[in-house]
Amino acid sequence: MTGNDCSEMDYDAVTKQSLLYDFYGELLTKRQREVMELYNEENLSLGEIAEEFGISRQGVHDALHKAQKALEEYEQKLGLVERFSATRDAINSISGEIDKAIDLAAAKASGPAANAKAAGDVSEKLRQIRSELERLEI
Repeated sequence: MTGNDCSEMDYDAVTKQSLLYDFYGELLTKRQREVMELYNEENLSLGEIAEEFGISRQGVHDALHKAQKALEEYEQKLGLVERFSATRDAINSISGEIDKAIDLAAAKASGPAANAKAAGDVSEKLRQIRSELERLEI
């Protein structure tokens, strides 16, 4: 495995943790949320967080570990992040197919007047559908 592959795997893990927190963070205890926010968003070290809360570095480590485990358990039970990812992938695929259909309709529009009008109508409807998909911002 190249260093590049490892970086991609780390990025995927960070992205996954971030998504899990976005979806399920409110289900964590207040302390778990605070520790995760200081560690992940404020980029504080375990020692800095420990000092902030008056606990040991091990206590911070344990709180982070428990919070991450809780997030993963929520995902196993509810599957919201997986569904979100599948929905986003489906929308991207549909959007690509719409682009192909628009191109095909545009190519047909150069024919006889009746075909050109119908192709133009189809192209416009496809653009409206794509616009609605983009509005979802997934």
